[in-house]
Amino acid sequence: MSKNTLYYGDNLQVLREHIKDESVDLIYLDPPFNSKATYNVLFRSADTKEQSHSQIAAFEDTWHWGHEAQLEYNQIIQSMNLDLAELIQALRKFLKESDMMAYLVMMANRLVELHRVLKPTGSLYLHCDPTASHYLKLLLDAIFGFNSFKNEIIWHYNTGGKGKRTFLRKHDVIFFYSKTKDYIFNRDIVAIPRKVGTAHLRHGVDEEGREYYEDFSPRKSGKQYRWYLDEGLTPMDVWTDIQAINPSARERLGYPTQKPLSLLERIIQASSNEGDIVLDPFCGCGTAIHAAQKLNRNWIGIDITHLAISLIEKRLKDAFPDLKIEVEGTPKDFEAAKDLSIRDKYQFQWWAVSLVNGIPFQGKKKGADSGIDGIIYFDDGEGSEGKYGKIVISVKGGEHINVGMVRDLKGTIEREKAAFGLFITLAEPTEPMLKEASAAALYASKLYPSRAYPTIQILTVEGLLNGTQRPEYPNTGIRDIGLKSIGKEVKTPKQADLF
Repeated sequence: MSKNTLYYGDNLQVLREHIKDESVDLIYLDPPFNSKATYNVLFRSADTKEQSHSQIAAFEDTWHWGHEAQLEYNQIIQSMNLDLAELIQALRKFLKESDMMAYLVMMANRLVELHRVLKPTGSLYLHCDPTASHYLKLLLDAIFGFNSFKNEIIWHYNTGGKGKRTFLRKHDVIFFYSKTKDYIFNRDIVAIPRKVGTAHLRHGVDEEGREYYEDFSPRKSGKQYRWYLDEGLTPMDVWTDIQAINPSARERLGYPTQKPLSLLERIIQASSNEGDIVLDPFCGCGTAIHAAQKLNRNWIGIDITHLAISLIEKRLKDAFPDLKIEVEGTPKDFEAAKDLSIRDKYQFQWWAVSLVNGIPFQGKKKGADSGIDGIIYFDDGEGSEGKYGKIVISVKGGEHINVGMVRDLKGTIEREKAAFGLFITLAEPTEPMLKEASAAALYASKLYPSRAYPTIQILTVEGLLNGTQRPEYPNTGIRDIGLKSIGKEVKTPKQADLF
């Protein structure tokens, strides 16, 4: 097991194959669960014939009942944990083969592994919402033991929420469990400064120089109580002082379920010490990893999407330029990339887009091919005025590519009013494709008047991986094509003019 490592892959497999018994000090998990999905979808049975495509799309980030869910259900029944086996059978009688049941089966197996890797002094914080929190607490009680339950933390925030037919939904639930009674809890580090000044409190300083306030209310009798200011208050289990990230915050990365850094800092400071290992098995955009690094903890992050791993890599490099990060599971060579394209074309497309620092088109929605798999916005000297150039990205993972695909990209550029088009291909481009791309007009830069760029650029996955190819456009730091050096005017030149 390596510290400060990001693992790409199914966290159940990663936990079983890479994380040793009792090796982790603190676990935080925010498993994907779409609370905006309707209960009809959450409790939908596998044999339902008519399904809303829009609802299913909204719920695609969680799990569905099928062959894999049945296999994992069997693993639970055959496990040594009889309490969990009995609980999961009772839940299935009630929930049937619904998506909710599939979700709980998947979570149960992962929580068993998380309990295994946690040190005796360790703690687990499970972040969820009220849609499934009652079921998840049952699983935690069965796996950790109900005596290991410490808190149900309510994180209250003011952002989002609609309440035309319900009260506004303005909180998440965080379950705090310890593995044993000898768990780490740094109460003084996370204590909140006391607010004093009421009439019945008397201010004083003791013989050691510690400042305090003392209760001398005449209506109270018996022993007086003294509050030392340096002790602070233990945070309550309702957290109202940490707000969700607003849409315009500098901290926001565009990840839909991103949590504020201060939320994770409180959890990590409370239940771990410097040098300890923090594990996030659903690390998403990496907030827990970022907080752990900031607080001098070691960390392990796991996520099943290449998009998340790439986003975390960039986030950590921006925040900690000298940090060395190990990434396991992300394609590092051509054969691994080819394998990914066969296993999951969408994951391959999102990963390929990340190779050029692009943004997946329309988030990560799967559907009909619009000719766009990713977008890049660039500043050609007018960013301060809110004007940015647009680059469309098309990714092809198959072996059969042809010149018609380049022509389609030309049409997409015109339709989207984009400045460039990047064609990323797993296979080597054909000669007609290269000629078609080279015949396209060059982009005349406003920021660099003496430079211009090919508007259609064909990039191979292999070239991007080995560093022999990179996209060219203003502000990339790439060596640009200098037209003055070859005596061309910057008007509507053709890339073919350069050869």
